[in-house]
Formats: sequence, structure tokens, C-alpha cells
Amino acid sequence: MPAADSLTTAPDREELSARYSGLLDVLRGAAASADTAGELPEEVFAALRASGVLGAAVAEEYGGLGGDAVLTNRLIELVAAADPSMAIILFQHYAVSARIGEWGTDAQRARYLPLLAGGEWIAASAWSESGAGADKRNLATKATRVEGGWRLDGAKTFTTGAGLAQVYLVLAQSAEPSGKQSTYGSDGQTFFLVEAANPGLVADTGMDLVGMRASATGFVELHACEVEDSAVLGPLGEATSIIAGVRESGATLGAVSTGIAESAYRLALAHAERRGLAGQQAVRYRLVDLAARVEAARALVERAGRRDSAEPGITTLHSKLIASTTSEEVCQEALRLLGSAGFLRSHPLNKLAQDARAVGLMGPTNDLCRELVSARWTA
Repeated sequence: MPAADSLTTAPDREELSARYSGLLDVLRGAAASADTAGELPEEVFAALRASGVLGAAVAEEYGGLGGDAVLTNRLIELVAAADPSMAIILFQHYAVSARIGEWGTDAQRARYLPLLAGGEWIAASAWSESGAGADKRNLATKATRVEGGWRLDGAKTFTTGAGLAQVYLVLAQSAEPSGKQSTYGSDGQTFFLVEAANPGLVADTGMDLVGMRASATGFVELHACEVEDSAVLGPLGEATSIIAGVRESGATLGAVSTGIAESAYRLALAHAERRGLAGQQAVRYRLVDLAARVEAARALVERAGRRDSAEPGITTLHSKLIASTTSEEVCQEALRLLGSAGFLRSHPLNKLAQDARAVGLMGPTNDLCRELVSARWTA
């Protein structure tokens, strides 16, 4: 696929919405049926690949848009307003693309970035696992030295895009931890780029989720999964430095939550107009309050993307906390405004409310965000 037009200066939401209107229409049209089926139809991925959106976080020299966190956050928000499940897949794709761009070797960039930018490949993160805790300090997935590379053994849970991705960013314990304290992860952990074609990697999308049902969130099992030394991303045993850099990048799950909140507000507004309630002062005021809360969350997400605060990493964590909490509250208030109409299982607001709750549980979870922010007070 040829390189898309550069978007190094991020257009505003309205321009992006117009530019990618075809993709957003496809997402909106498929969202309800995809949620019921628990998977996204192929036409969604065809539209995604054709749009050029997948290359937003990839440098232009590799066929991407060369965008920063402002652009990716805005795109994630727009996609989330159409289909939150697709937004989560896209967020993880951007995160891995950016990590390869930042920490990858020349060979890794040349191998993966053109494929990720052009839409031929989708990337996913495989960090979480049962019993490790949200802070990833007790990994059971081990990386053992073998001749010419490494053998990975373990199992990952809640991997978004499992079974869809062609490359996974896998976090594994490559050496015994020294006991050095870290709020997220521990020393002796390493990131590996593992391709889906590796016979030692098996993806299973069997999780029956309450929210984000079409996000292909599932398990990734690694059984004697052998990779070469060239699969190591970043410094050996220093994954925590890469993890810390993710927060500093300004990319935030708060963008997903803001898109959900915007969609919930729009549904409430449409209901009020359709039922002739917009003329009632009490209803108008409630709608104004919803709109104001969405704008406040969006402003913090924008600030995180700009990275213009004294502590960009803290702003990113704040944006996730505020936006995810706001989206849950906006969904609930919108449902109250709908009254009995919102009690129907099929109403899209109920799906949005479940999706909104899911974001708060995604890593770093909201409680871990609070821990990461408060850690500086006890250091």
C-alpha cells in the first residue's frame, strides 16, 4: 500500500471525522451485530486497512502518517464513538507500533513498521497473566536462553486482538529479579516480538466478556516458543524503562473513554429531541451537564497528547482516570434520562455502559493509575 498523506500536524476532530467518514460509517453499521457475535466482521478490517488509519503512529519513512499522541488520541476517540471494541484493538496496535519505532533496531523497524503502517499486519500486546497482578511484578512467563536465542513458556490473559494480530509484544521474565522495587513490572523482564506464525504461540479468543465483546480479547499461550535474539525489543532485562516511557508518550486509554462518553451523550440528546423533551428546562440542563463533562475529559486527553505539562506521565494517568470515570457516569446519567426506554436490553446505551466499565479495568487499571500517581508522595 502506498504511503498515506502526512498528518504530522494533527487535524482537529471535525476534519478527521470528515476524512475518515467511510471507515466510521462501516464501524457504526457493524457495531451492534459484532457485539452480539463477539467478533468483528471482515468488512470492518477491510475498511480499516484501506483507510490508512493503522499507520498513524508510524514514521513517514516506513509508510505511516508520522503522527504524534495528539493525532492517535483523536483518532482513537473518533473510532471509539463508533465502536469501542475496534478502538481498543487500534489503541494496542498504535502502542506496539510506537514502541517498535522508539526502541526497535533498524532491522526490526524495516521488518515490522511497513507492514503495520500499510494494514497488512495488526499488532497486539501480551503482557497480562493470571496471578501476576495489575502491576506485572510477578510474571510466570519465562524466557530461557537457548542456542541462538530464547525459549518462551507461559500464558497471557486479556490480550486484546488475540487471534487477529500477526505480531505480539510479549513481556517475559528473562532473569531472576534482584528485588529492586518498581511500581510497575520488575527488573529482569524483557519484551519480545513474537509473530503469530510461530508454532510455539497459540491464541485463543474464547473469553466471554461483558464489555468490549468484539475486541478479540483472549489468551495467548507460549509453549517452547523459540525466537531469535533479534526478537528482543529494547534493552535486555529492562522492560520497565519501556513501560515507563509508554506513560510519557501521552497516548491514553482516556481517548477510548471520551469516545464512549461522546456517543452516550449523543444518544441521550437524540432521545430528548425525538421525544420532544429538549424544550424542558430540567432536561436541557442535564444535557448541558453531560456535554460539559465530555468536553472536560476531552480537554485532559488532549493535554496528555500534547505532553506540555510539567509531568507528562502523570497527566496521562490523570486523563485515563478522569475520562474512564466520566464515561461510566455519563452512560449512567444518559440511561436515567431515557427512563424505561433504556431498560431494553437492545438499547445501544447498555452496550456503551458495559464498554465504559471495561476501560477502567484495562491496564493500567484505574487503581494502578492511582498507585502510580501516589507513589511519588511516598518515594
